[in-house]
Amino acid sequence: MKTMKLILPTVIAAICLMTACSQPVAKDKKTLTVAMELAYPPFETKDDSGNPTGISVDLAKAFGEYAGYDIQIENVSWDGLIPSLQTGKADMVISSMTITEDRLQSVDFSDPYANSCLAILANKDSGIESAEDLNQPGKKIAVKTGSTGYLYATEHLTNGEIIALADESACVTEVSQNKADGFLYDQLTIYRNWKEHEDTTTAVFIPFQDPEQWGIAVKKGNTELLEELNAFLDEYQAQGGFDALTEKYMSEEKAVFDQWGFTWFFDLEQ
Repeated sequence: MKTMKLILPTVIAAICLMTACSQPVAKDKKTLTVAMELAYPPFETKDDSGNPTGISVDLAKAFGEYAGYDIQIENVSWDGLIPSLQTGKADMVISSMTITEDRLQSVDFSDPYANSCLAILANKDSGIESAEDLNQPGKKIAVKTGSTGYLYATEHLTNGEIIALADESACVTEVSQNKADGFLYDQLTIYRNWKEHEDTTTAVFIPFQDPEQWGIAVKKGNTELLEELNAFLDEYQAQGGFDALTEKYMSEEKAVFDQWGFTWFFDLEQ
């Protein structure tokens, strides 16, 4: 009887081991680090508890669910986003980043997922009614360093004085306090800041360039991740994902853009 007591646990253990070996082993999810500057609501920002939130955060998480990745969001300053890919500190950048020829020298981009046009937040007393009005001696142009507004101003508005600042709020303050004549940035940001400072500013929405297109950036040569991203973006668009993001975060702005005949962020076919 003692012999049976000793043998039985051994047999049971062996059976359990064989059974375990015959079952598929769950594969650990790979964690993808997604860098974004959490300073651009409603695309990249923080909630009241300091957690990442916004359109780009939802987009990153949706990709993680689609491709089977755990997603980790890292808040990175704008000028550190591309270096974070180059040094391997991040796998992707989703931060309302425009696809430009200059940036394509350093990183690869997904297919475009959004477009955006520049506009001007002008001081009410500046007399600015177009981009060319800023291209005059004595005019002060606030721009966020490294943004496409900055690139446009340094290329096309060279007769004015360019004031390059680190963040959007500082540029808005310069215009609101009449320290700058205009702030060059995307239409949505200009609209939102104009509505918050209607007593001191006006918005200039006259088109003066073709729409910019945003993409998701990855390290140069990471074709595997790029192919996954492009397949995801196609499906996400087809399933109405961007329509849901618009309804969740920007329904009021979408109605205004439609009323004014502006190209919407996610209407890539226009």
